[in-house]
Order: sequence, then C-alpha cells, then structure tokens
Amino acid sequence: MTQQTHEPETHEPGSTTTTATTATATKPATTTTAMTAGPTAPTAPTAPTRSTGTPTPLAPPFPPLAEPRPLGEHRVWPRTFHDRLTAPLPGLKALARFAREGAVRPGADGLADVPRLPCAPAPLPRVGTRTLAVTWAGHASWIVRIGGLTVLTDPVWSRRILGTPARITPVGVPWDTLPRVDAVVISHNHYDHLDAPTLHQLPRDTPVFAPAGLGRWFRRRRFTCVTELDWWEGAEFGGVRFDFVPAHHWSKRTLTDTCHSLWGGWVLTDADGQRLYFAGDTGYGHWFSRIGRRYPGIDLALMPIGAYDPRWWLRDVHCDPEEAVQATLDLGARRMAPMHWGTFILSAEPVLEPLTRVRVAWEKAGLEREDLWDLPIGASKVLD
Repeated sequence: MTQQTHEPETHEPGSTTTTATTATATKPATTTTAMTAGPTAPTAPTAPTRSTGTPTPLAPPFPPLAEPRPLGEHRVWPRTFHDRLTAPLPGLKALARFAREGAVRPGADGLADVPRLPCAPAPLPRVGTRTLAVTWAGHASWIVRIGGLTVLTDPVWSRRILGTPARITPVGVPWDTLPRVDAVVISHNHYDHLDAPTLHQLPRDTPVFAPAGLGRWFRRRRFTCVTELDWWEGAEFGGVRFDFVPAHHWSKRTLTDTCHSLWGGWVLTDADGQRLYFAGDTGYGHWFSRIGRRYPGIDLALMPIGAYDPRWWLRDVHCDPEEAVQATLDLGARRMAPMHWGTFILSAEPVLEPLTRVRVAWEKAGLEREDLWDLPIGASKVLD
C-alpha cells in the first residue's frame, strides 16, 4: 500500500505564506457560522528555557502554520478517509490468524498485578492563567489546564465501554469535582476515546474540537459549537491554539462507517508559547518527526504506551513503550507523560508491563528521570 503523507505545500524557512492541505480529494467546501473565537495567540510565541526560565523565541514552524479556521464552521467532507491510512487494515488472512490464536487478554499471571496499578486520586492543583498543568483521569482522558482554559482530552468516565471488560482502576477524578470545562478535544471515534455517556454530562454549548467527519455525531447530540479540522489545520479559542495533527491509526464505530471520519492528535499552544501534544491513539511512524518540525518546542507529550500485544496485530496502530519513547525524541518534546494503559484491558500484555518497560526505555535513552511524568491515575503535574 502506498503511504500517504498529506503534507501541505512547503515553503522556504521564514516564509510568511500560509498553507493548507494539498490532498485535493479532501479539501472541503465551507460556509462559516457567526461564532467568534477567543483572543488570538501571538504569532511569535516564546517559551521558557529549562535552565533560566527566561523566555526565548521558539524556532519557526516549517512549513508555516495555516491560518486558524473559524469556530463552529460547517464543512463538507469526503465520504471516507481510507487514503489517509499509513498501513492497510487487516485482511482475511490476518483476521483468521487472530481468531485462531485468540490472544486478546492477559492470562492469570498478567492480571495478578491489577492491585498494584498506580492510582492516587487527589484534588486538582490550583493553577494560574499562565500555568500548564495536567491531571490523568485514566486511559487517554486528561484534564489539561493551559492558557487559563480547562480542556478535557478523549473524556471517558464510564465504568464500561462496548466490547471490553469494566475498567480495572477507578476514574482518577470524580466528574462532580471537575472545574468548568472550557473545551474538549477528541482524537477519533473508537469507543474508548469517544464515550457518549460521558459527553452527555457536558453542557451542549461546550466547545468541541473534533476530527474531520465527526461533527455530525456531535450535532446529532445537540452540541452547538463543534469545530472539525483536517490534519495540519488549527483553530483558536480563549487565547489557545488547537491544531489537529496526523496519527498512525484508523476510525470505526459501526459496521458500516470504517474510516468515515478522520483520526489524529492535538497540539495545544498558549499565548506564552507553552505547548502540549496529545497523541490520542497511534502507532509509531514518520508523522512524529514532521509534527515536531511543524510545532517546535513541545513542552509535554502525552503518549500512549499500552494495548500493543500481540505485536503482529497491533504494531501499525498502537505504540509499544519503547516506540513511545522514540516518538517523544522524534517530536523533540522535553517531557513525556504515559497514558493508554492501566485502565481498560484491550490486549494481551501483562497489566503492569507498559509502565515497567517505558521506565527502562526512558533510562536507556539517557533522558532525565524527572522528565518522565509517569503519573498514577488521578495524579497531577504542573510545569515549573
């Protein structure tokens, strides 16, 4: 299968020309609504250096970032995004092997460590409007405070999701203790990332940032401010820029909607240049270095490290711990926080193995221990 890159047209470094995706088959016709964005982030953000805390200009993105899209814009998308796959979906031979081997859950030995899974719920820290802080609620669900906003990533507060045993650790932050949610970002439509019962608890005017093609799912549920983005597109809200970036994954929610909506990760950048990358769900591949080039100076990467065994079945769509560390290096990110493990049993690796392996891989890579934010579920970390 030919690998699709879907990179915007490139320009010489320092060019001020804005860009848009070059995949003409997916370039939508658009009409905009009258919704207004929050304050615009500065075009030349700064970020504190590690050693002194003195703001220093970030390296310019290459290619330059596209102009932000209007919030709540209604857009027309292609029926499928199959051309965005970076690996073919499993065929009949792979499905037959999977059915024959049946290794989809850990054995008794692999489950023995469930009581040892790190879980330490605590109140959310107090933060200022210029503080970047994250709290892990479990799986891919984070409470991110950035630029004065509270943003939820792939919020799943349900005890059970379709086709999977009940969660093996509690939600790290009770729903009724959350501060006001200013925005939600969704990586893709799989049930462990897009949970209707959780989203039903949000006010319908909560701004939602979603992949291309997924807006109709939210509008059917009467959400009124849904911004759908293609890869390499961004929007601004409350002084924070939300950019949707590629991932090595796929989408499916029913028997008939395979790849009918896009999948990806998010880069959030505040007015001071603090920058967070939320990978969503992804395998390892070429996109990470390109994301790092386009969004230099990532302060923290929220990276998936679980659901990787059997490797022959899951390699293309889920990073293992060693690949997650390498992806963090490819991104040029300063810190990494592991996620997508220790919550739902989605694959066959022992439940505690992702954490053990990521710590070893981090050390082998010669990285500073304090830059691995391997938080217990419910714990928080504030960027100093």
